[in-house]
Amino acid sequence: MIIVGAGPTGLMLAAELRLAGVRPLVLERQPRPRNTPKAGGLGGQILELLRYRGLLERFEAACTGPVPAPRFPFGGVHLDFTRLPDPPMHALPLPQQLLERLLDERAGELGVDVRRGHEVIGVSQDDDAVTVDVRGPDGPYRTSSRYLVGCDGARSRIRDWAGVPFPGTVYPEVNRLAQVTLPDTVNVRGNGDVDVPGFGTIRAGFTRTDHGLLGLGSSPDSAIVSIYTIEEENTDYDDDIPMTVTELQDSVRRVLGADLPVAEAARLSRFTFKARQAERYREGRILLAGDAAHLFPATGVALNAGMLDAVNLAWKLAADLHGTAPAGLLDTYHAERHLAGARTLLHTRAQVALRRGHDAAAEALREVFQELLADEQPLRRMGALVAGTDIRYPMPGTGHHPLAGAFAPDLTLHTGQGITSVAKLMHPARPVLLDLADRPELRQTARDWRHLLDVHTAKTDDRPADALLIRPDGHVAWAAGLDESTDSATPTLREALSAWFGTP
Repeated sequence: MIIVGAGPTGLMLAAELRLAGVRPLVLERQPRPRNTPKAGGLGGQILELLRYRGLLERFEAACTGPVPAPRFPFGGVHLDFTRLPDPPMHALPLPQQLLERLLDERAGELGVDVRRGHEVIGVSQDDDAVTVDVRGPDGPYRTSSRYLVGCDGARSRIRDWAGVPFPGTVYPEVNRLAQVTLPDTVNVRGNGDVDVPGFGTIRAGFTRTDHGLLGLGSSPDSAIVSIYTIEEENTDYDDDIPMTVTELQDSVRRVLGADLPVAEAARLSRFTFKARQAERYREGRILLAGDAAHLFPATGVALNAGMLDAVNLAWKLAADLHGTAPAGLLDTYHAERHLAGARTLLHTRAQVALRRGHDAAAEALREVFQELLADEQPLRRMGALVAGTDIRYPMPGTGHHPLAGAFAPDLTLHTGQGITSVAKLMHPARPVLLDLADRPELRQTARDWRHLLDVHTAKTDDRPADALLIRPDGHVAWAAGLDESTDSATPTLREALSAWFGTP
């Protein structure tokens, strides 16, 4: 099993494969992890998944600052969840370099072979295997495996060699994001506004001019100020060339028409916006994940989507490699994650429409949109959309419970061994049949699959179903309704077990 690319998606995939008993080889062309700032944190559904693997506390401990208030930009307006007791969207301030280090450490603990400085220079496949030509530090070599996953980013050569089209749109704009400290000559007010000598006051939030957009944000608990600019520009920047303070200040000057002094920079990053999605995530024995499969024209969603791709794919690949996968299981990776990618493209393209207009009509659209978000129901709906928690995978079979296809709720469970939770049961990344109503006939039905899944009996408050069949990626494959008859529940459970884990 070969993974090309040791970014967050590739490393997450490698760790998940190891949990499933597969030893992947990760090939990364860069000789060492890159220090170029890219994403500034994690957000959305992937945080719940990390908790379901027992990793969230470890990632939280590595955060570079306090967890920010749940208030997120959305196309020139904001999704402000601070007034909700249970926000539908959370984020961790975890720069991508640090995230990759944590994932690399995790992969090392699990025994993953990560080869840095090994560049894939050619790929071919037949009915039985994928063969790659590699240029390594000690010279060229060739290796092969039954499958290869391209996690090699937006300019994926794996995608090109596989012949997978990557249609979409490139937007003529450049975004620059920085976290800086300002000199004493610049006064930061308690409300976040900034007084600049020789210019006046720059208000917190977004300032739109004829030359672009300036975003400004600060916290009374920190000396760090966030600066964000968007400009119309057709330059194709190399991601490996870092942004400088001078480039940031030049951008602020063009947008605002004023100089903004900067003392020190804690983060400098630049990115362009593209809306692209691979037509298919699988071509024979080659699969795509992360930026190789999709690019979104908004910040804060790519890591979430890519790492969730990895978790969805890993257990299906492992089942195929172990010879336990039912027919068509691996094809559900494209069906499910292409659906999720299209859903993410929907809201990120909507953000493009909201933020790119500069006339009075566009301002009116943003104002109306912001007013709609003053109501709790649309605010929660938008939060679930951005977080990716509203995804419902299509489930095979009949008689679906409302939870089928959704991410399993983290129920508190009372068992004969004490109190546990759904999240803790999912740490080993194995499928789980959870009997919540002491239904022995359901447990008996699952006996033929006992070598492939864990069966637990427990009680919980506010029981949502009599039983849940939970896949390794945390999604509900089947559920028995409250007090559903044996004649109804047993055949549909067997049907679901066969569909996802094969004929026993």
